Amino acid sequence: MSGAVETAITRKLAGAFAPSQLAVENQSDQHSGPRGRESHFKVVIVSAAFAGQSLVQRHRAVNELLAAELQAGVHALSIEALTPEQWAARGGQTLPTPACLGGSKR
Repeated sequence: MSGAVETAITRKLAGAFAPSQLAVENQSDQHSGPRGRESHFKVVIVSAAFAGQSLVQRHRAVNELLAAELQAGVHALSIEALTPEQWAARGGQTLPTPACLGGSKR
């Protein structure tokens, strides 16, 4: 079940970038803190809108779009922003998420 923040992130990204692939994963429970929060997310977005942009430009665009969420409690945002060609070259695979080493997880 998606929470309000996850839903907002998904809607904003879908509206702004018209992605061919979009996955927004709440990874908050993999980190220290109370269950049920929405503070850590992984975003995988594949869009033709990223063509000709550097990785930094893509991340800036996503971060600017999600500024309200980042200011309101989203603590960490992992972004994989790819063109359709990059996604195909990768075989439609996402990168693994590293284990949390912060807080009480150490």
